[in-house]
Amino acid sequence: MQSLRHASTYVLLSILIFVAHVTFVAAQTGAGMTSAAAERDGRLDFDPLAGTWNCNTKYRAHPFAASDTSIEFDGTETFQKIWEGAMLEVSEGASGNGPAGLMLYTYNPQSHQWSVYFASSKDGKVGLPNVGEFRNGRGEFFVQDMLSSKSLLNRYVWSQIASNSPHFEESWSSDGGRTWELVRIVDLARVRDDTGNARPTEK
Repeated sequence: MQSLRHASTYVLLSILIFVAHVTFVAAQTGAGMTSAAAERDGRLDFDPLAGTWNCNTKYRAHPFAASDTSIEFDGTETFQKIWEGAMLEVSEGASGNGPAGLMLYTYNPQSHQWSVYFASSKDGKVGLPNVGEFRNGRGEFFVQDMLSSKSLLNRYVWSQIASNSPHFEESWSSDGGRTWELVRIVDLARVRDDTGNARPTEK
């Protein structure tokens, strides 16, 4: 009986030590992750876009269809900084006759992520935001949305954002993000910055 009691005590102590060790490791890992996240303050991620841009847009007219018909047009895009962590984008075709688009970017300092809201002058509706963040100069933002009455995953991607030629892509996925159908590409060329100064001539 004494031997059994000692064995039970040993097992109990072993379990307590193991639980304490796991708790300590988890706490250290969590603290490390919190610290790393705190170091990545992304409130200024979209600041390089502030100003006016010429833009070239190409988009696929019929995603997930046999048709490869695409539409291309030029226009302008204006980015206005509202506060640190908020940017407003207004886009319009060169003719001024087509629908205008509006995108609002807002940053959550607690989650360290951006929400990107879109509205078109065609219907004025604002849907659920694409949510995501920048990593190594590439921003990816996702939302589960509807396309042609089907629930699909939508993705925005921003790259080269700190240059004079930022690049934007929009894609849809019908398989949870394993593969993507590229439906829109936007290439920007700076006209003037947010102070009204024209872009300097490149040598």
